[in-house]
Amino acid sequence: MPNDLLSRRNLMISAVAGGMAAAMPLPALALNDSQARALIIKAVDDVNRAIASGKTGPALYSDFERIFIKYGDVPIIARSALGVAARQASAAQMAAFTKAFQGYLSRKYGKRFREFIGARFEVVGAKPVKTFYEVKSTAIFKGQAPFEVLWHVSDKSGQDRFFNLIIEGVNLLAAERTEIGAMLDRRRGNIDALIQDMKTAG
Repeated sequence: MPNDLLSRRNLMISAVAGGMAAAMPLPALALNDSQARALIIKAVDDVNRAIASGKTGPALYSDFERIFIKYGDVPIIARSALGVAARQASAAQMAAFTKAFQGYLSRKYGKRFREFIGARFEVVGAKPVKTFYEVKSTAIFKGQAPFEVLWHVSDKSGQDRFFNLIIEGVNLLAAERTEIGAMLDRRRGNIDALIQDMKTAG
């Protein structure tokens, strides 16, 4: 895979992680396409404001974490990222992992947010897919070809939230699950050790 493509995907991960399989499906969708579109437009606007604020380091990462919490279904994203190990985790461990995970993502990708200055995001459509909505957007960077970003939005938590992104065919939730799984393997499956390390990782 070309380096420039990897770089663009990493940048888009940043846009959300600072902003990923859903929970059991509801019988019907209460969410509609206008609401799904509106959520993503607001999320992108908040990201752009954070980038333009001039903040750096921990202050900027804190802004990204607030955006992630505001627009992302963080418990679902964190549980999916932890994968099979989430089934063995206690409620206290899942709460601690979720908190550590959101900070980890904010630090990990927040360091690259300044690269988004001058970027433009256009939401171009939304459609229902099974039990969620897929919002289609185009990411436009100066001097680069635009590319497609699909946002998966659900209201299963009781509020409209995104829980995954697909960037040029790359599933970000699956990618994060692979990375967290590798981190857990290096700690011989010790969830508590993973949580402690994630508090400063990224």
